[in-house]
Amino acid sequence: MDKYAELREAVEKVELVDAHAHNIVSLDSGFPFIRCFTEADGDALSYATHSLCFKERPGRSLREIAELYGSEVSLSGVEEYRRCSGLQSITSVCFKAARIAAILIDDGIDLDNKHDIQWHRSFAPIVGRVLRIERLAEKILDEEAPDGSPWTLDVFTAIFVGKLKSVADGIFGLKSIAAYRSGLEINTNVSRQDAEEGLAEVLCAGKPVRITNKNFVDYIFTRSLEVALCFDLPMQLHTGFGDRDLDLRLANPLHLRTLLEDKRFSKCRMVLLHASYPFSKEASYLASVYPQVYLDFGLVISKLSINGMISSVKELLELAPIKKVMFSTDGYAFPETFYLGCRRIKRSNKIHAKKSCARKAREVVFTVLRDACVDGDLSIPQAVEAAEDIFAKNATQFYKINEAMGSIDLKHAICPKFMNMTYNSSQNDIALVRIIWVDASGQHRCRVVPARRFYDVVVENGVGLTFACMGMTSAIDGPADGTNLSGVGETRLVPDLSTKYRIPWAKQEEMVLADMHLKPGKPWEYCPREALRRVSKVLKDEFNLVVNTGFEVEFYLLKSILRKGKEEWVPFDSFPYCSTSAFDAASPIFHEVLHALQSLNVSVEQDLHAEAGKGQFEMALGHTVCSCAADNLIFTHEVIKAFARRHGLLATFVPKYALDDIGSGSHVHISLWENGENVFMASGQGSCYGISKVGEEFMAGVLHHLPSILAFTAPIPNSYDRIQPNTWSGAYQCWGQENREAPLRTACPPGVPDGLVSNFEIKSFDGCANPHLGLASIIASGIDGLRRHLRLPKPVDENPSNLHAELQRLPTSLSESLEALEKDDVFKDLIGEKLLVAIKGIRKAEIYYYENNEDAYKQLIHHY
Repeated sequence: MDKYAELREAVEKVELVDAHAHNIVSLDSGFPFIRCFTEADGDALSYATHSLCFKERPGRSLREIAELYGSEVSLSGVEEYRRCSGLQSITSVCFKAARIAAILIDDGIDLDNKHDIQWHRSFAPIVGRVLRIERLAEKILDEEAPDGSPWTLDVFTAIFVGKLKSVADGIFGLKSIAAYRSGLEINTNVSRQDAEEGLAEVLCAGKPVRITNKNFVDYIFTRSLEVALCFDLPMQLHTGFGDRDLDLRLANPLHLRTLLEDKRFSKCRMVLLHASYPFSKEASYLASVYPQVYLDFGLVISKLSINGMISSVKELLELAPIKKVMFSTDGYAFPETFYLGCRRIKRSNKIHAKKSCARKAREVVFTVLRDACVDGDLSIPQAVEAAEDIFAKNATQFYKINEAMGSIDLKHAICPKFMNMTYNSSQNDIALVRIIWVDASGQHRCRVVPARRFYDVVVENGVGLTFACMGMTSAIDGPADGTNLSGVGETRLVPDLSTKYRIPWAKQEEMVLADMHLKPGKPWEYCPREALRRVSKVLKDEFNLVVNTGFEVEFYLLKSILRKGKEEWVPFDSFPYCSTSAFDAASPIFHEVLHALQSLNVSVEQDLHAEAGKGQFEMALGHTVCSCAADNLIFTHEVIKAFARRHGLLATFVPKYALDDIGSGSHVHISLWENGENVFMASGQGSCYGISKVGEEFMAGVLHHLPSILAFTAPIPNSYDRIQPNTWSGAYQCWGQENREAPLRTACPPGVPDGLVSNFEIKSFDGCANPHLGLASIIASGIDGLRRHLRLPKPVDENPSNLHAELQRLPTSLSESLEALEKDDVFKDLIGEKLLVAIKGIRKAEIYYYENNEDAYKQLIHHY
């Protein structure tokens, strides 16, 4: 009895996940079929038949294909069979024999008469896309820049990053061929000047564009990693040998060490392709010491001798965890390459016969794992598990293929993650798409379009919207005087597809946040999301800092009653702060809210409890990069309001719903990050406040400009009814350490070492603020603090009201904060002069309206 029968059967029967492959070409392609067996090209092809792949009794790979087809064992015999049978037939035969369950295709190779990815779906249950970043960049630069103007680094970056984000939810990963272009010693800190000069050199070389300038290659790679990190996409990297375009010396994965040590990208998963051959030992070492490094042994299997295959895979497994090793065929151009990469084992008791009829990947992996059992390194059950991991489970988990496979019919599967942005039958249950924006008064608005039009037209061209929409107030749906906005002119709402989700409470609809463009690719100066991007870019470019934020969301749940024949909205309950009864009463709503937020990738990381107001509740969202945090806050408001409505209630984020009860805020926690590390927190004993130097300067800038910031973060007159002494809302211009009466509070949450602080909280931020504009004003103030090296005054360690004679009172009205903004010159350049004029005009209109309509604030519950 075969001692290793169980292992053999496991290796034989496992259905493979081919995590790295390329497009198949048509039979009339000019790409020569002999390339199925070699990386050689041109004149070097004449020597291909003299490799071991051809020489061994009488041409191992060729013979295996001939056996599969039942054709003559010769190159001409197999080619004749291909012509007679047709591509559909031979592809079906190869894929069925290979037992491939999923294929991820890098379609970045320009092959003559190649089939698109859709064509491949007839032959494998799951087919997805991996996007080659250098090819995307080249395609962009092959076109003219917008408006026919010369290409600049900023314009290219905006389009490149925008395109990456627009397809991020439709791909399984990114891929780089930096090894081919300039080598793997990637610099993730290319200066702006070097990147601009690199772009100029690339453009001077003419079209079609081929990017080989090292600085520009590295710049593209770094921008791509930032997107990959945001969307949790892995990055595949070509390593080791390839065709003659590659300088093998520069393809050693050890060159990646600087990149792997960059803490900004320590969470970005990277796959070293092709076993890094002949640097397999080096690859194994990297996978063993860097948690973000994974290995793939495609290509090496079909191009080496039997001993070479076994040796290379053994070297990979010498140090690398088995859970980090994956398989791929690296199949391309011909269906036979997919088959050759993963043939079944041929049973034989004769060693010589087994060697002469070697069965590629399955046989190699079986041999390696069997030898490990013989040597006592693995038990047979462990070897069986290893085989299943290497061939399928590791990649299924790594690329999140299980999410796709669990939701489709494997007989006729089309992977839902690989969708062209066109309306098709797999989306026929989606009827409408809501395109959401938040105006300068902080109100959520949307345009709704049929799904077919959204995918066919709106994705690329956007939806028209009058300029007037960014000049509206909380009271009147018309442009306010002084905003310089009117019904003349139109902007485009361009959906940011990275924010597109199925609506949890309306399953036949999707929603997506929109940017405002004058035309696709050209942002409008009044776009709030673009304003936040602008100031974030300045902070990054000047100080290499990124702001992370997390919001605390306070709101009231109200119920409708009739009083004297009129509808009134009153508190949902009358329970006190942190009441168990209050939470119990609202628990059914919150279970639905939390489930919906989870489906939108919005994390609720801290406590959810009843607040001090009657019917008031609070939840704290997880911290993330500021632009995502602002988006998350918008979705959170939408979710809470929607599920309250489903229960017959009204949720409101109005700062002072009832003048005689506690107000609601959206306290925001701010931290500064550099290269993946929180640098707001002091690194040693250099600060008596537990704050780093850059942290103190940034926070000092925010404190200095806080009266002006209120015009953004407390945007309506009702906001100032909340910002009162002794209400934990921060009424005086000061800061404190764990002082909840101060508007700025340094925080030391559980897990942070004593004496250090991880973030600071701004209490003067409420639910009527546009979160992107509010955060933009905070970052602009922090930038000013960093530029001027401002210092914090001494912290206030008691109730600021006790020191009212010594402390400056924050604005007590929107008029006062607007007056402070008028005198503050910092925001003009950083926020944008035109947008600032519009904001001031809206705030003046708010002041006038509510001064002349005393009870009008009561209608705000229907707006916020």
